[in-house]
Parts: sequence; structure tokens; C-alpha cells
Amino acid sequence: QVQVVASGGGLAQPGGSLKLSCAASDTIYSFSAMGWYRQAPGKQREWVGRVTPGGLTNYADSVEGRFTVSSDNAKNTVFLQMSSLEPEDTAVYYCYFVRTPGDMHWGQGIQVTVSS
Repeated sequence: QVQVVASGGGLAQPGGSLKLSCAASDTIYSFSAMGWYRQAPGKQREWVGRVTPGGLTNYADSVEGRFTVSSDNAKNTVFLQMSSLEPEDTAVYYCYFVRTPGDMHWGQGIQVTVSS
């Protein structure tokens, strides 16, 4: 089984930045994509963005231009760089690694709180 260790998160003020990381126990090239979901209190989990090992990226409209998904292939790690944070970004964030639709691996939730 793939093991995923997540880190980062915490408290930021509106307009601030945070960076989240997830490291997988398998080579990043074993996966077709890596990315992030988030779930705000009382709301459904929503997809945030993704990156492929080759560097292709996609983002939700709500975060495009503010968040960046990237990877360090040598360290089997996916990142979420969050800038221009808004209170609406407050959520628990989850990274994922996927080989096929039926083979997804998740990190533990990371709390991100944006408040003045």
C-alpha cells in the first residue's frame, strides 16, 4: 500500500500565504496525477487542483491564479502553494495520488484557517 504523509497548514491572515506538502512512499512516476481536495465546515468536499508527473496542471475556478500545484518528483512529493488567501479558503485540505480511477491514495487532512 502507498503511504502518504502530509504537512503544512495552520493559520493565515487574509491576503497571506501557506504551503502544503504531501510525500508518497512510491515514486511519483507511478501515478497519473497528484492533487488536492478540500472540505469546508458544513460543505461538500471540492476538488482544488492537480498536476501530472509531466507538469500539466488544472485548477478549480475558485482558486485559479491564487493557488499552484507542483511536484518534486525526486522526493515523491506534491505541493499546494496558496497565496492571496481568503476566509472562504478555510477548510481541511487532502492530497491525493491516483494511478487509475479505482486506485486513489489520500493523505491525512490538513487544517487551513484564514482569519484576521
